[in-house]
Amino acid sequence: MTEQRKTFPLPLSSVTGGATRKPGTPAPVATPQTATQNARTAAQVSAAPRAPSPAPSPRAPSYVQTTQSAPAAARSDLAATEAVRRAMVGRVARQGVQDPKVLAAMETVPRHLFIEPAMSGQAYVDASLPIGHNQTISQPYIVARMIEAMRAGGTLGRVLEIGTGCGYQAAVLSFVAKEVYSIERIKPLHELAKTNLRPLRISNLRLQYGDGMLGMPQVAPFDGIILAAAGLEVPQALLEQLAIGARLVAPVGGQVQHLHRITRIGKTEWASETLEACHFVPLRPGTV
Repeated sequence: MTEQRKTFPLPLSSVTGGATRKPGTPAPVATPQTATQNARTAAQVSAAPRAPSPAPSPRAPSYVQTTQSAPAAARSDLAATEAVRRAMVGRVARQGVQDPKVLAAMETVPRHLFIEPAMSGQAYVDASLPIGHNQTISQPYIVARMIEAMRAGGTLGRVLEIGTGCGYQAAVLSFVAKEVYSIERIKPLHELAKTNLRPLRISNLRLQYGDGMLGMPQVAPFDGIILAAAGLEVPQALLEQLAIGARLVAPVGGQVQHLHRITRIGKTEWASETLEACHFVPLRPGTV
């Protein structure tokens, strides 16, 4: 793609074209009546004469281990999960993401911790998944693609994410950038992200409940900004919080959306590139 020098605010709403890419039997209910019957039956069984137990075969072991020990089972589950995660990263690489630091971060963060347990079997498929409140966790490919486009092989110091969601992308960013700030406008999702991220003990990540369209001017400028929601244009406040030479990556559009990379090349100048078609939830102002 070629770069075009433009003065912002840049109205990107004119972008067109592209395509979006036997349950078990229920347990009996205990009642006083059933308890009495059970006690009577147990007493009758205890009083009955018992046949002698057969002697064990001299060649047979005195016990048979029928289940895997808990630590061994845990290690087996962990190894299986890591293998599935590596396979996910392999698919992402085959789709074109080549940044080794981004791929390593994707392989490190356990995506299954950020979705509902009932959907854990889909944690490592290349698809977006619902996280409640009409929001989704982005598909692995698009997470990696956007971070790679923002990094562009450079060093990321301070990064801002708009739309924390369940916290997955913020966790991946924390392995790529020195400092990560993430804003979420939906209070229950902000709390969900905190709960999901707490076991990982990530020290360079700060979560903020607020209006993402306003950014975080108190800690700007940023070496990168990434939006996990699509607007008809990129908010001017976010463009102005970019450091000179830094990049912002965002989906732009309504029914038809494209991923854009915007680089700040001067105090009042930005250059825009259209990367590829995408599909995101809409970018909205305010908090709920």
